[in-house]
Amino acid sequence: MNRIESQDELYQRAAREYGAALARIAYAYEADPDLRRDVAQEIHLALWRSLGRFNGRCSLRTWVYRVAHNVATSHVVRQTKGKGSASAFLTLEEAEAQADNEDVELSADRNQALARLFALIQRLDPLDRQVILAYLEEVDAESIAEITGLSTANVWSKIHRIKKVLVRRFHRGGGNAL
Repeated sequence: MNRIESQDELYQRAAREYGAALARIAYAYEADPDLRRDVAQEIHLALWRSLGRFNGRCSLRTWVYRVAHNVATSHVVRQTKGKGSASAFLTLEEAEAQADNEDVELSADRNQALARLFALIQRLDPLDRQVILAYLEEVDAESIAEITGLSTANVWSKIHRIKKVLVRRFHRGGGNAL
């Protein structure tokens, strides 16, 4: 017999299955280590609270990613408003056009390459960041559409454009292929 999981059991399962992905989401949204820990805690708290309303109309994975990205996006927006600068985000067009002013020497070390990629992702506006991070977590386009409220076709279009911009900016910065 298949019994219904309690809120705590669902949270434990979600944390066990998606904990590493949640940490990567916090890392991608926040560069400051102290604030990143705060974001991760906010994500876990919001996830636990939200699981009381989880009704299985989408997969647990989709639910977890939706909550995590919404919390992280809200954090970024709050941080930006606190600094009084909404211009910290780049649209895809701005990211594509902007010259890479960072004079960062990247080594072949994979961790440094990933840090560079995350730095580029952190500069994207929250919706583009949400789409590409979900894609990097191997969430399918239909689920990303469900998480973001975009159409599946729009998700595919954004993924293609974001990848193109990130690859170009990554290589312009002198990084080696991952």
